[in-house]
Amino acid sequence: MLKDFKEFAFKGNVLDMAIGVIIGAAFGKIVTSLVNDLIMPIISLLTGGLNFTDLKYVITPKHGDIAENAIAYGSFIQNVVNFLIIAFCIFMFVRLIEKFKKKEEAKIEEAPAKADDVVLLEEIRDLLKTKN
Repeated sequence: MLKDFKEFAFKGNVLDMAIGVIIGAAFGKIVTSLVNDLIMPIISLLTGGLNFTDLKYVITPKHGDIAENAIAYGSFIQNVVNFLIIAFCIFMFVRLIEKFKKKEEAKIEEAPAKADDVVLLEEIRDLLKTKN
């Protein structure tokens, strides 16, 4: 059972996925900072100082020790903007990687073809191997 677990845990796909999750978490923090620290202040400036995270619909106000009950739709707007920017950045990153992969595949396909006489000799060799 331990051997099976080692084989599973150290397969290339599992390690690649773990690395992807770690890089994705770090990338998410960078994009969240981009949105919170750069983009949303500009949007706030354009909307007259409106802070989206403060937008809410109060259902029942705070009364004594009872906490306020509200629908925080501003936080939802903030998270939607975060998601759209992260999704767009990941899309652009994947697109860039696919371009590099296509270039590598094109280089591999451009390998010179064997001459006709070499191909014929290889076929003869293979036929002789199967006869013996």
